Amino acid sequence: MKRIVVLGAAESGAGAAVLAKKEGFDVFVSDMGAIKDRYKKLLDDHQIEWEEGHHTEEKILNADEVIKSPGIPDEAPMIQKIIAKGIHIISEIEFAGRYTHSTMICITGSNGKTTTTSLIYHIFKQAGYDVGLAGNIGNSLALQVAETPHKYYVIELSSFQLDNMYDFRANVAILMNITPDHLDRYQNCMQNYVDSKMRIIQNQQPEDAFIYWNDDPIIKRELKKYDIKAIQLPFSELKEKGSIAYIEEGQYKIEKPTPFNMEQEELSLTGKHNIYNSLAAGIASNVAGIKKEVIRKSLSDFPGVEHRLEYVTTVRGVRYVNDSKATNVDACWYALESMKTKTILIIGGKDKGNDYNAIKDLVLEKCAGLVYLGADNTKLHNFFDPLGIPVRDTHSMKECMEACYEMAEPGMTVLLSPCCASFDLFKNMEDRGEQFKSLAKAL
Repeated sequence: MKRIVVLGAAESGAGAAVLAKKEGFDVFVSDMGAIKDRYKKLLDDHQIEWEEGHHTEEKILNADEVIKSPGIPDEAPMIQKIIAKGIHIISEIEFAGRYTHSTMICITGSNGKTTTTSLIYHIFKQAGYDVGLAGNIGNSLALQVAETPHKYYVIELSSFQLDNMYDFRANVAILMNITPDHLDRYQNCMQNYVDSKMRIIQNQQPEDAFIYWNDDPIIKRELKKYDIKAIQLPFSELKEKGSIAYIEEGQYKIEKPTPFNMEQEELSLTGKHNIYNSLAAGIASNVAGIKKEVIRKSLSDFPGVEHRLEYVTTVRGVRYVNDSKATNVDACWYALESMKTKTILIIGGKDKGNDYNAIKDLVLEKCAGLVYLGADNTKLHNFFDPLGIPVRDTHSMKECMEACYEMAEPGMTVLLSPCCASFDLFKNMEDRGEQFKSLAKAL
């Protein structure tokens, strides 16, 4: 009996363990941190051995294959030992793909992937398709394959997941954009991160589809390096040579595989970045053969994604908007670009090698004040203080919201769009967003 060791026992790891057990492997799960009770119960219910708070080397280094949580960096000591022993390391998505022949619609990109993934899932559900939501959002793909299989899966893929995928095939691959992000995990080398994102097209066949943003300079450059077998379906904001989906004279248009159009003002998502998200989702739904009227209705009634430009409340004439998912500079750029009022911007957290020059002009144009929110705000002070905009230094969400309340005037917007990861002060970006919403509503 082959032995599978799973490192990390959260959503992806626990799900992978259940699938491995179902497929007849000897399974062991190890997590350096504490395992949540619901995952302990899941593992116990399937009689899977697990440990938390430490790694027992002799129980790990005898594995035939290791399934690694995407959150564990290659530099982790145990990963280095596994690599030294020549044990193959894969992701949960790679493992799950071995045990299903379902159609895989896979979305990656530095920004917009969660909204696009959620929108595609919404359209497929509205069309009555048997579809599961997986990857960075939704339930574990492996657990769904093991216990609640679907004909289609819509999967959000991070660069970390793609790094440990080798034979997995995306029937529909969507690449939203590539901008600097997670460079701390890629030796501060942009090309390493770019190579990771481009793995979404590996293993695609001539009958598959590759949907991508035609205006992205990095994608345009990288495509020249690859022998792309799939049907290419590029989109852009405006009609340009080669794009099959775009906005023209206020019309949202898709040329193929089936011609489709609707009024741009009917789209439920607003802002330039959401045009791209809506175009990519529309093409993917079109490729899947979903009827035009379903796509049109779904694009017009999609409620949006939590923690992504999420309106929270208005207090004393000041709007509060939660964009906690903006964990890189480019995401913050899109958020600022969509602001129609003067803005108090909340920025800061765990810096990932950020270059703030990309938002400098928008900050000068849109922002009436900056509130730094982080354990160490030195880099923010060094970059933004010389701009001459009022700033406040805070180290908790409570402090931050008090500063925003004092700085914001009626007619302004308080925008949480931090550019950074949340792990210096919060459990995760959801915790950061929830604290922001709770305190805003309590003002």
